[in-house]
Amino acid sequence: MKKTKIVIPARLKSTRLPGKPLKKILGKEMIIRVSDICNKVVQKKDIVIATDNFSIKGICQKQGYPSIMTSKKCKTGTDRVYKAIQGVKTDIIINVQGDEPMISPSDIKKVINAKKKFYNHVVCGYCEISYKDAESNNVPKVVINRNSDLQYISRSLIPGLKNKKDAKKIKYFKQVCIYGFNKKELSKFYNYQGKSKIENMEDIEILRFFDLKIPIKMVRVSSKSISVDTIKDLNRVKKVLKKRL
Repeated sequence: MKKTKIVIPARLKSTRLPGKPLKKILGKEMIIRVSDICNKVVQKKDIVIATDNFSIKGICQKQGYPSIMTSKKCKTGTDRVYKAIQGVKTDIIINVQGDEPMISPSDIKKVINAKKKFYNHVVCGYCEISYKDAESNNVPKVVINRNSDLQYISRSLIPGLKNKKDAKKIKYFKQVCIYGFNKKELSKFYNYQGKSKIENMEDIEILRFFDLKIPIKMVRVSSKSISVDTIKDLNRVKKVLKKRL
């Protein structure tokens, strides 16, 4: 039976929303809210918060979540995950982004099960979105083939249409940041010579796996999760969760 660890990368200095992991949502820090969701899938001992900040580390440890300090120089969250699992005994590493405070436990389980089935593929979540959301540069859109393999991911509106009048008639899908890795995949990712060209252009880290020729299997998950990239996203999450009280 393959052993699974969930790693949550949490960097303090987000470009678009500084101090993001410590932003409170209905009285609870976002990083703790995400960790509590992960705790519905695995035990606390199988969750690792990978951070570059002692305040984040202290808050997580106070709530009983193991945390590991990683360098501020990590290029991406996935690089940070690699550093966090050094010396950790595990077969499967699930990367749940610390800015997904509405992620569903059942969706995390879906990614874990897919990784067990497709062990030599990177696994990633995706869901359908509205045309309005698809127009945003903050939202990475995905194109997937009939075998659920990722064909491309971009901040631009994809798939593109020759007749732009039809753009609102088709379905668009976005990446949901739950990833499944094994140690070999993470090692290749980390030891690549810097960011890949297209990864750097799009600012989407999963594109580095294209250059490494590691296939990516996509898993359809709930469309109810809201990734927090801006203050507008944060307020949107607060509004939705308040309605559920």
